[in-house]
Amino acid sequence: MDKTIQIDTFSRFTQVSRETITSLKKYENMLIEANKSLNLVGNSTIKEIWSRHFLDSVQVIDFIDKSDKILVDLGSGAGFPGLVLAIASKDRKIPLKIKLIEKSPKKVEFLENLIDKLKLNSYVEVINQNIFEKPKKFTEDVFVARAFKPLKIILQLIHNNAENWKKIFIFLGKTGKKELLQASKIWDIEYKQRVSVTSNDSIVIEINRLKKK
Repeated sequence: MDKTIQIDTFSRFTQVSRETITSLKKYENMLIEANKSLNLVGNSTIKEIWSRHFLDSVQVIDFIDKSDKILVDLGSGAGFPGLVLAIASKDRKIPLKIKLIEKSPKKVEFLENLIDKLKLNSYVEVINQNIFEKPKKFTEDVFVARAFKPLKIILQLIHNNAENWKKIFIFLGKTGKKELLQASKIWDIEYKQRVSVTSNDSIVIEINRLKKK
């Protein structure tokens, strides 16, 4: 898809300001450059960053409330979806703080440079940690995971390590419905399910309650 069409689609869906589009163009340029040495996104998606990554990531913003305080992005990688949500939150004047958890020091360096360049330092914090090797106790209220780990691993992680959370957004691909079916044998999950805006084969679930059976 032509990049102009991708940006136009993104703009129509999000209704963000021109200033925000400019920030995302800077993000795109830095990502393309860094991707030459870091495996941030698949080469097959490099010409579709606006549709495959930016638009896919931002769709969660419509389900963030102004009362939500801190969002944790588990395994942020190239900043998807956490950093895109930080940009969208700033545009919508949602007072949301965002924590990006990433185990790779090189990816952390990329994220920190990007945050600096986009002047998002007061909105976003990067934490360099492998949360499976060094378990971390979470007290934040919102979690998000995109292309991170299988659903069953994410649910166990939240169950073991998070307290008093309000919602968890998980992006699921073609196997998502099957993963949900398997998970429901072990867990009582109260959730909302939405078809992804970028693919009819994918879903985004919002979990509001999780309890082991």
